[in-house]
Amino acid sequence: MWYGFAAYGAWGLVPLYFKSVDCPAHEIVAHRVLWSFVVLSVIITFLGRWREFIAVFKNRHVLMMLFASGYLVAGNWYVYVYSATSGQITQASLGYFLLPLVNSFVGVTFFKERLRVPQMIALAFAAGGVLYMALSLGVFPWIGITLAVTFSIYGVLRKLVPVDGVIGLTVETLLLAPTAIVLLVVWEQKYGLAFGHHGIATDLLIACSGLVTTIPLICFAQAIRRVPLVTIGFLQYISPTLQLCVAILVFKEVFSPDHQVSFGLIWVGLLIFVWDAVRTVWMKQRQARTIIDSEPMMTEREMKKATV
Repeated sequence: MWYGFAAYGAWGLVPLYFKSVDCPAHEIVAHRVLWSFVVLSVIITFLGRWREFIAVFKNRHVLMMLFASGYLVAGNWYVYVYSATSGQITQASLGYFLLPLVNSFVGVTFFKERLRVPQMIALAFAAGGVLYMALSLGVFPWIGITLAVTFSIYGVLRKLVPVDGVIGLTVETLLLAPTAIVLLVVWEQKYGLAFGHHGIATDLLIACSGLVTTIPLICFAQAIRRVPLVTIGFLQYISPTLQLCVAILVFKEVFSPDHQVSFGLIWVGLLIFVWDAVRTVWMKQRQARTIIDSEPMMTEREMKKATV
């Protein structure tokens, strides 16, 4: 549980970090790729997992999947950092409130899963919230939608790849590194970079982007192995809730009545979604207990025979 709180708490407060870095979003993401690879290399060296890392490059299919997921997560990182540096953290929180509902939609689209009636109602409320925001404010919440969709598809790709989180992210950042290096060289020649020109404090903050990326991921990996998925489903709302609080209370972003109606519709959808998920798990557990209780007890002789 503490690992889960640490992971989602860090992801919820990370806008404070990105907002404090005097650096454009695109440069932060390029450095985030490189410094994340450095930190992850240290971690897998400490864990003695270089053989697993090298084995990935022997499987062309897995490598191509990680190549695609790497560029997808890089796009997600850019949109998220852009939302923080441009004062649109509220939209980022919207995206992560939408994520569980988008995951359900992706499950129907890619895996032909069937939606239960409460899930359909939840999706309808979420769609209504997005539509209301677009019509009432005259602004389509592209940041929130992009974050939810890219991370959801990223999750699908990583679900299909038989590589764990740490090794997978290490490979992804290595595959992204050449592009990041080329872009940094071009940007330095054309515009000048923040790194190396805005002082040691800025350089350290930029370099720490590797830690900001990897530490919450490691905590999440530990939590997901030890905590039931239903509990993780509740914990994941810590992140967007903290993001919304940071946006409104710290950075004084606008949260008008129209925003409240839009978020309210999405929250109603989430309540229905979570209620249905908990109810479904409870019913399955109850059915399992009923089956176990209804089975006749084996005699001592039968137990010995079964053991043999």
